[in-house]
Amino acid sequence: MLTDEEAAALAAVDEAALGRTLLELISVPSVTGSAAESELQHQLAGRLEWLGMDVDLWPLDLPALRDDPGFPGTEAPRDEAWGLVGTTPDGGDGPTLILQGHVDVVPPGDLDAWEGDPYVPRVTGDLVHGRGACDMKAGLAAHLAALAAIRTSGVRLRGRVAAHFVVGEEDGGLGAFGTLRRGHRGDACVIAEPTAGTLITANAGALTFRVAVPGRAAHGSAREQGVSAVDAYLPLHRALAELETERNRDPDPLLAEYPIPYGLSVGTLRAGDWASSVPDLLVAEGRFGVRLGEDPADARAALERCVADACAADPWLRDHPATVSWPGGQFASGRLPEGHALADTVATAHADATGGPRPRVRGATYGSDLRHYTGAGIPTLQYGPGDIAVAHGAREHVSLRETVRAARTLVLTVLRTVGTK
Repeated sequence: MLTDEEAAALAAVDEAALGRTLLELISVPSVTGSAAESELQHQLAGRLEWLGMDVDLWPLDLPALRDDPGFPGTEAPRDEAWGLVGTTPDGGDGPTLILQGHVDVVPPGDLDAWEGDPYVPRVTGDLVHGRGACDMKAGLAAHLAALAAIRTSGVRLRGRVAAHFVVGEEDGGLGAFGTLRRGHRGDACVIAEPTAGTLITANAGALTFRVAVPGRAAHGSAREQGVSAVDAYLPLHRALAELETERNRDPDPLLAEYPIPYGLSVGTLRAGDWASSVPDLLVAEGRFGVRLGEDPADARAALERCVADACAADPWLRDHPATVSWPGGQFASGRLPEGHALADTVATAHADATGGPRPRVRGATYGSDLRHYTGAGIPTLQYGPGDIAVAHGAREHVSLRETVRAARTLVLTVLRTVGTK
């Protein structure tokens, strides 16, 4: 049964405005580390000001953050980055709920794979297509629609809502890290990542690794005089595959539905600089899954030990061992404390807002900003429109109806978390 305040706020959700906002957000090519990423932060600051929020828009101190012992790493080069937080000015002694979302998107990849420009949103029936449609411009649009509906309805909040719109999620979480380091906090947080109608209360982590494998150069016509770094790498590749199998034998129940909860994937291999030469170096880079609750330092040690053991068993690598380094994004795992009220609040809000069943609770195999917030002691979960299965690809799309349902759920989540006067 909805209260009068809840019914009024739900009635104020402007579906047409939400759709327009989504199209406008997709139209900004806010690739991680790009100038457009900063441009979108400034545009969103204007939207939050229009909603009557107290806005903190600031340039991140990149050198200081990089020197911080907890710095999560980055992959995209950048000269600047902006933080953005908008907080409702009213409210008294009630709690603060954070609505969080990242503004950056991954590059579009092969443009020929798209039906048109990936940054010119295309609408087919209920679906909106474009880069960032579900990851996560729809989540941002849902946050904005929920905030607008609460303001339009005239409902007075007992606590506060803080919109944390962040950069750099795709390559490590620079924006979330910088926002928390600035002192912005809350009592709970909902990240509107695409969750396909479920609640995600835990993320596995992910570490970017690099393995450099030495060989010995020689002319290709006398290859027996050299040692191919490609051949030297092959036993390491087999060892890494065995390590993945070992680490996935007993996954956490929240991740048991996935075939490979903690994936180890070699994403790039680079070797040689001339077709008729024996390559003297191979560099493999990949992604290493961190188990729920595992210290990233322990995960790094496991991979380094795997490589060292494989080298010790190989005649060439025993005397010319491969080296392991850890560039790029470093995602720890994170989870909402078991039994925390936030999960029940969002699940009930979803059922009440949509008229459907309560969403299923599960974990996710990828890293996200969730671990920054849980690491700061802020109970956090993910709930938002779209399906991660179509993110990062040329088929990326999101349902408008699903985005509206998410906005309505967020409205009830806000009112039931921060309270009303």
